[in-house]
Amino acid sequence: MQPEAIKALFDQQAAGYDRQWEKTAPIRQCLHFLLEPVFAGLPEDARILCVGVGTGAEMAHLARRCPGWRFMAVDPSEAMLEVSRRRAEQEGFIDRCVFHAGYVQELPEAPAYDAATCFLVSQFILDIDERAALFRAIAARLRPGGLLASSDLAADTASPEYAVLLEAWMRTMAGAEVPADALERMRRAYGEDVAVLPPAQVEAILRAGGFELPVPFFQAGLIHAWVSRRAAG
Repeated sequence: MQPEAIKALFDQQAAGYDRQWEKTAPIRQCLHFLLEPVFAGLPEDARILCVGVGTGAEMAHLARRCPGWRFMAVDPSEAMLEVSRRRAEQEGFIDRCVFHAGYVQELPEAPAYDAATCFLVSQFILDIDERAALFRAIAARLRPGGLLASSDLAADTASPEYAVLLEAWMRTMAGAEVPADALERMRRAYGEDVAVLPPAQVEAILRAGGFELPVPFFQAGLIHAWVSRRAAG
């Protein structure tokens, strides 16, 4: 998908996004639960870069667990960022946040952050080199040894296993009361507008983007998540 099309899509969905996906919240909650030990070694005053922060769910989770952490929330959708800002205000950690409506490439290129999150973002970049460039932009803003927790839809779409997994995933979405026409659009999007790649290929993109040793720490259906470390140099 083109960046402006993605921005328009999420601008449109922002107000009701959390409500729409409420029945799939256990997936998100499990990801955030497993994110805690992944980031457990970070400093008490860590600075966290949240790329494609959306409605701010992972930022809020980390803010509740780690009262000394500060956050840079980045999202091209101003509507999504406004939901994230309201969440931070309601939960009392807005004084620890900076919000940037735009792209991570627009931030100063300096090693300012101890860790980053990038959940369900890079899958929307169809060009592999551009996808790696996103990760390079994140790496350039992490301190030496900085951690990245990233997730994307991933599968070998040419395999017979994918057909089984996709049907199960569609039933999961149907159980979340996603309308039938939206499910059909989602199914088409996975073949046209979303770069669903084999996990090994996503890991190769992370390496090309300046990260080393991508380690899977979570999978639920089509969603895979990795932790990796900014490569030396």
